Amino acid sequence: MQYSRIVVLTWAVALAAVIGRAAPAAGTGDLTALARLDAAASALVDDGEGIALDLAISKAVPYRAFLLSDPPRLVLDFSELDFGPSRPAALDRSEGVAELGWGPIQPGWSRLVAILDGPYRIASAEQQVAETGAADIRVTLMPSTAATFATATAGGVPEVARWALPDAAETAPPRHRQTGENPLIVVLDPGHGGIDPGAESEEMVEADVMLTFARELAEVLRRGGMEVVLTRQEDVFVPLETRISIARASGADVFLSLHADALAEGEATGATVYKLADAASDTASARLAERHDRADLLAGVDLSGQDDLVAAVMMDLARTETRPRTDRLAEALVAAISGTGGRMHRHPIQEAAFSVLKSPDIPSVLLEVGFLSSEADRERLSDPDWRKTLQEAVLVALKAWAIADAAEARLLRQ
Repeated sequence: MQYSRIVVLTWAVALAAVIGRAAPAAGTGDLTALARLDAAASALVDDGEGIALDLAISKAVPYRAFLLSDPPRLVLDFSELDFGPSRPAALDRSEGVAELGWGPIQPGWSRLVAILDGPYRIASAEQQVAETGAADIRVTLMPSTAATFATATAGGVPEVARWALPDAAETAPPRHRQTGENPLIVVLDPGHGGIDPGAESEEMVEADVMLTFARELAEVLRRGGMEVVLTRQEDVFVPLETRISIARASGADVFLSLHADALAEGEATGATVYKLADAASDTASARLAERHDRADLLAGVDLSGQDDLVAAVMMDLARTETRPRTDRLAEALVAAISGTGGRMHRHPIQEAAFSVLKSPDIPSVLLEVGFLSSEADRERLSDPDWRKTLQEAVLVALKAWAIADAAEARLLRQ
């Protein structure tokens, strides 16, 4: 499945508008306190021709509801709702909802996204508050025509539902290739987070496992003399293009995205290094890349933008220089991990269209440190000594790559 370029919207903390009506009740003047979902008293069900979503929460909160297209999605934002340990699938009993996800989307804000089976309209959205202070948010959807839905969602996030947007951030000018005079700047990207937990298996959640691994790896690299920036420091959602923007703003010499996925079919075990390519190495790689991009979709990121053809051509030209540097980076990682006796996938270097690797001028690879679908890999990921050995191998690889890359850069300057 192909998606258009992701347009990232950054929300300010202030709430500009709330869709939905909060019924007045004694003791409910403060709508900003943390609310908790009562999943047992909540439901997402078919209601006649439409769909009804009922969320029972411990206290009323500001919220907004809107629709996005490609594919049709209902998005609800809350300030702030703790969804607790319940999984979204347990709530979804509607034939009209193809997929449901929820979780943190920004500090102080939570999001629920339901991917719909066709065009709908929001028939009603209201919040009823009981005398106890508990609240019930009810949203009803009714089928709509494709033309009406397209018109209603043409602007992406509708203006009436926007929060105030901050001024555009200033970014530093493009950074020249590193030549060894300064510390290597490495951006580590712990995959997933927030509303997007990633793979889950045997009580292990990819987003949490990779955040721990990235924090540990950052300390190893810093002790090795490198500067390190993490794309996220906590369990929050970071859109794919924002991760790239963080790398560019940091003046990164290297971008390393960290994952531990799960594959339902076949056997997959050991570390794997992925490079960017339009065509995937195999079907499993293609599905992994699609699932990573789909995480942005399920998080409610606006996918309505269109690729700029001129920009695409310019980026392809930039990648002409970056691609061989990325190839050497992948080879260095495989050599160092294998050299420590680390378990590698039987095809240690693979390719796929991972959006997070699309920075044209920063050597970028995605490292699957293992697969949560593999019992052996789960045991290794749970072992601090094993993680440290792998992290030291990454340090060795980056040092070897940086020396050769700097030497080439100095030759090119002459």
